[in-house]
Amino acid sequence: MAVLKEEDRKKLEEVFGTLREPVTIVMFTQEMECQFCSMTRTLLEEVAALSGKLSLEVHDFVAEADLAAQYGVDKIPATILRGDEDYGLRFYGVPSGYEFTTLIQDIIDVGKRSSGLDEKVKAELAGIDRPVHLQVIIAPT
Repeated sequence: MAVLKEEDRKKLEEVFGTLREPVTIVMFTQEMECQFCSMTRTLLEEVAALSGKLSLEVHDFVAEADLAAQYGVDKIPATILRGDEDYGLRFYGVPSGYEFTTLIQDIIDVGKRSSGLDEKVKAELAGIDRPVHLQVIIAPT
């Protein structure tokens, strides 16, 4: 059963037409999929099918534990967006509702190889001289 509505598919195909560079969507699940893994996989398969610039890699969190560790993935379902490199973008859980909009915007940014940040902000961020772990937790309530 499709997750995306036909009208949403058409709009996303149009939006993804702006992608200049390829984007790889990497998903971690497991053989016996978790409660939200199947839904996440279906959603990502549908999204990836909307543009030749998008590809989807699905990995087993347990069987490919070393790869999960390389990506810093410690829970599933996990979604990673990569361009020429790993930009550190991670989504845990189903990227639906408000999170879906963020996922799509992040795909666009990775495809354009641009964060959209002002040059002044980029300069300030360049001054950070130690690792920073930033997490944004989103809940509908």
